[in-house]
Amino acid sequence: MRLIRLGAEPSAIGADVRAALTACGAGTEVLGGVALIGVQPPDCPVPLDAIVVLPKGVLVIVGVDLPDPAVKLEAPLGGQWKIDGWPLVSQDGAANPATEAVAAATAVAQRIQAMRAEPLPVSTVVAVGPFVSQVVQPTSDLNRGVRVLHPKPSTLLSAARELATSSVLCTADHAVKLLAILQTTGTPPDARMLLAEGFSDAVSPDLAAASTMLIPKVHAAPLMSRKRLPAKVPVLYLAIGALVALLLVVVLVVALPGDDKPADATPTPTPTPTQPTTVVVDGTTFVPKDLKKDKDCQAQAFGDAKAWLVANDCGELLRATYETTVQGKQATVLVVDLDLLDAPSATAFHKVVSAPGSGGITGMDGKPLENAAFASGAKGSHVQLSFVVWSGGAGDPALDPIAKQALRLPATR
Repeated sequence: MRLIRLGAEPSAIGADVRAALTACGAGTEVLGGVALIGVQPPDCPVPLDAIVVLPKGVLVIVGVDLPDPAVKLEAPLGGQWKIDGWPLVSQDGAANPATEAVAAATAVAQRIQAMRAEPLPVSTVVAVGPFVSQVVQPTSDLNRGVRVLHPKPSTLLSAARELATSSVLCTADHAVKLLAILQTTGTPPDARMLLAEGFSDAVSPDLAAASTMLIPKVHAAPLMSRKRLPAKVPVLYLAIGALVALLLVVVLVVALPGDDKPADATPTPTPTPTQPTTVVVDGTTFVPKDLKKDKDCQAQAFGDAKAWLVANDCGELLRATYETTVQGKQATVLVVDLDLLDAPSATAFHKVVSAPGSGGITGMDGKPLENAAFASGAKGSHVQLSFVVWSGGAGDPALDPIAKQALRLPATR
């Protein structure tokens, strides 16, 4: 297992979690996968001691520091925890500390789903200490995919084998995307490194056929077999082709000018299409300035929008800039059109990018427009975004109506 330390462990028992994961060593001889230590993904309510991304599942590990060592810990999810028969009373009055851990795991699962990453099962591990000899959990809690344990290499290994049970191995490429949306700092390992940690190098037939709410199925059109073509068809095609070629030769001979054309004749210039000089929307005049087309959508994004595009397919990104005048001042407008995989993908991305502070698409210079007025919309598989700032400056609430109008501007001209 490869360890990536992003921050300090939020609990004292977190040091034991890190030590247990370190004991696994790199590679796949013991477990495999990647452990993010001291991580707090966006929208997660608390920092986590670790998130372990395995080829067959994801473990969210939350540390809970007990007041004293225990021989026996009774740890139901929905009831009072007891240490050696005595009720455990937390400072905030909660019946048990597992509620916060389950909420954190749920937030991680929801982020993975929102970013439409690899559909791996997400389970919860509550690491307790300083020491617990025996932990008792109801069977119903175990079936929910929650384990309460004292973190040792043996207990964590057992939990991983019980909880990470996906029938389809996560590929190295999908693992890169999954790690990118969980860690907001640093650079995730590349696919080559992840192959050494047990992630597969190709999509298996099972994954291609899997029907999940995170990855829509794409059915390839069947190839036509040559055996089904009649034997005489190629001969017929050749005859038709020869006839067409003969007709073309005759047409060219008739159409080409002879030698009687004056030598000083000037060829007629090819007309060029007229480019629009302005576009008017609701009385506001926009002057087209620049246009750019990109296939690598994620390279032009930042924040959560970038993380989503890293984890999902994007066919093409179109950006167009305009200038307009508002209250006697010049403003710069950026119009963006993203062509995504399908309508559900467009809806999912629109939900991410329209949330405050979720990032967006950079300008032509590769930099975000500072505090830009923003508007967005989705139609079919396309998501449209508009950003407006004062030319040479930042955005302004007075530009919000312009951003809404700009959604009706074409990203292609």
